[in-house]
Amino acid sequence: MVKKLPTKADLRAALEQETRRYLNKGGKVEQVPAGATGTDPGKPHTFQSSRLFSEPRSSRTFLPEVVAAIESRRSQLKRSRRSVPKRSRLPQPRRKTIYDDFGEPIRKVWVDD
Repeated sequence: MVKKLPTKADLRAALEQETRRYLNKGGKVEQVPAGATGTDPGKPHTFQSSRLFSEPRSSRTFLPEVVAAIESRRSQLKRSRRSVPKRSRLPQPRRKTIYDDFGEPIRKVWVDD
């Protein structure tokens, strides 16, 4: 059995009922001006307080001879691999439907391709 999801009208009515119940018990709603946020205005933003790159920039060490050795090994591996010819698929029988002049199926036969 599929459970019925509440509609927007049902959700609004439930929220209104909960709000009335809260106010009847003595609760109070605080008016917040538009544009106010829940963050502390004196505290800096998280992305401003953390530094991404705290250490100084380091110089890079270029290793052209190491890269050349790796590339030569890679090319030797490519040459040493024998290309395996793909096996040709043997013809497999397949089922074919025979239709009449009006497009209705009459029978199914096995055909070798």
